[in-house]
Amino acid sequence: MLPTLADVLELPPVRRARPRVAVGTDLLDVSVRWVHIAEVTDLAHLLRGGELVLTTGIALPADPESLQTYIDGLASAGVAGIAVELGRKYHGELPEALLRPAREARIPVVALEREARFVEITEAVHSRVVNRQLEELRESERLHEAFTELSVEGARPERVLREVAQLSGCPVVLENLAHQVLVCDLNGEDPGRLLASWESRSRGVRINGRTSHDSPTGWLVTMVGARGQDWGRLILFTGAASAPRQIMLIERAATTLALGRLLERHEESLERQTHRTIIAGIIDRAYSDPDEALVRARAVGVPLAGRKLVGLTLRLREPGTGLAAQARLSDTAEGVARACRALRLTALVGSIDDLRVGVLLAVPGTGGLEPHLHRLSEGIRERVSAESVLAVGSVAESIRDVRRSFLEARQVGDVALHQQRGDGGRPFYRLPDLHLRGLLHLFRDDERLQTYVERELGPLLDYDARHGSDLTGMLRHYLSSGRNKALAAANAHLSRPAFYERLRRISHVLEADLDSVETCLSLHVALLSLDSVRGRLSS
Repeated sequence: MLPTLADVLELPPVRRARPRVAVGTDLLDVSVRWVHIAEVTDLAHLLRGGELVLTTGIALPADPESLQTYIDGLASAGVAGIAVELGRKYHGELPEALLRPAREARIPVVALEREARFVEITEAVHSRVVNRQLEELRESERLHEAFTELSVEGARPERVLREVAQLSGCPVVLENLAHQVLVCDLNGEDPGRLLASWESRSRGVRINGRTSHDSPTGWLVTMVGARGQDWGRLILFTGAASAPRQIMLIERAATTLALGRLLERHEESLERQTHRTIIAGIIDRAYSDPDEALVRARAVGVPLAGRKLVGLTLRLREPGTGLAAQARLSDTAEGVARACRALRLTALVGSIDDLRVGVLLAVPGTGGLEPHLHRLSEGIRERVSAESVLAVGSVAESIRDVRRSFLEARQVGDVALHQQRGDGGRPFYRLPDLHLRGLLHLFRDDERLQTYVERELGPLLDYDARHGSDLTGMLRHYLSSGRNKALAAANAHLSRPAFYERLRRISHVLEADLDSVETCLSLHVALLSLDSVRGRLSS
């Protein structure tokens, strides 16, 4: 941080000159970037802004018009202030013809009542400036090393935020685009105070650019994301103002978080078996030629060519931790493989992450798939003790479509966990078995869905947060009632005129036509998406 004019006035060489502020006692917090000694009046073009101009005044004009021009030039250059040594031209006081335009231009003017050693002043100030800049450079290097080490370690977000809190001494919060807290380190502060009504408070803080400080809340906010896809915001509670070091710190942390998320998406298990390697290669598009997977599978005795290919995932209900979880996943994969062998099903079987076993099932082109799936699900129940859900992707006519089938199965399995108890527990799940709520829940962490919710409902949610109203609830009643206003009013326990007035207000806030079927359909989907994002999935 650069020294302020107040800091400069406290330096020994300046103090010896007995400085007296003639104009701008309330402007001494201005930063001084450099000191410029000048005895000429035409110097604005030589300045870059932030300089303290030192002069004896010997060459300053006497007439008010020329002094006005002199001050106007310094103001246009953005100087930090003017220091005039008394004794050479001015004795005792500086002329009002100089002070008045400086006062109007809000340029501080300092009278030096004793002879000043200008060279000592410049050396002292420039040394202070350079030392500050050097310290900032060293601090930047320290932060770079700290967060580079975290990136190399693959540190979890909790670890990154702990580092931010320790380095800044401030609470820090990571939230998603729906303004929900993902991770926080409050640095010993009261969670009830800092996190109360978080969503509504966060919605009220909008930033300009990637990083911005919101003075009313004292929040320093920066966007988190990579490759043009933001997925969250990092918030540091700095108070009334933020220092350059804090900005540097939070931006470096945001970069580390974004990099960590990219690495997590491509992280692969160290324990690879042959089947898992082939499946992982298909899912991760590791093969330059997709047909390479056919060759590799054939080499391990699993012919895939000329068959219908289906990706399945067996999703464990509980993740578990440590070696016990790895052993359970290994046992589960082996149980699935035994079931396939016993049923004479051609398949690749291997764990694809810490929660799922992947099965690439290859069935003959003739005959249906349904009998094979029922037989396999029964065989898995007999041989796998872990509580799990079997999900089936769409049929792939070629090896190039297998990745899509696996991704679909993985997503279906995630949603099916929430629906399994509600529908009696199917032997297996496919995409048509899921309802709209389930599909939206499937994408609840996708930034595109969160962006869609904000685009459709953001103004209404912001309005409710600012006014303490529940127009969002009124819209829900209206859409859930099939746009039957009378029924919606009754469900909302309001008179029809009162409910109609709320609908008019909703229409105004959203700038939407609530009589349009297409508009209402979009809003209804956005409300269901909001429920999924907030974790209110219904069975």
